[in-house]
Amino acid sequence: QVQLVESGGGLVQAGGSLRLSCAASGRSFNSNTMGWFRQAPGKEREFVAAITSFGGTLYNFDSVEGRFRISRDNAKNTVYLQMNSLKPEDTAVYYCAARPYGAARSTADDYTYWGQGTQVTVSS
Repeated sequence: QVQLVESGGGLVQAGGSLRLSCAASGRSFNSNTMGWFRQAPGKEREFVAAITSFGGTLYNFDSVEGRFRISRDNAKNTVYLQMNSLKPEDTAVYYCAARPYGAARSTADDYTYWGQGTQVTVSS
């Protein structure tokens, strides 16, 4: 079992930045590929970024256009999502997910464990 707790969401003006954190506990964090997804009201959950245990990354460039950066600190069992140049269309609940022993994937079904989400609201 892996428990995930997101934090760092909030209200920010367009053009601003936020850094989301996801703290993991339970099963060895180092062996998990970690991902960030988001879901806006009335829309399907969307892949944002993922990072493997060795630091390999995968991004949804169509959505984040190089504005977001995923990273992890294995010593702290934490994965981060640095979000810059935020736009109103980035408004969503952001979820952290874990995929044990797997490569970075962009499909939600590939992830086993999920956090409760953190709200990000970007005002225009």
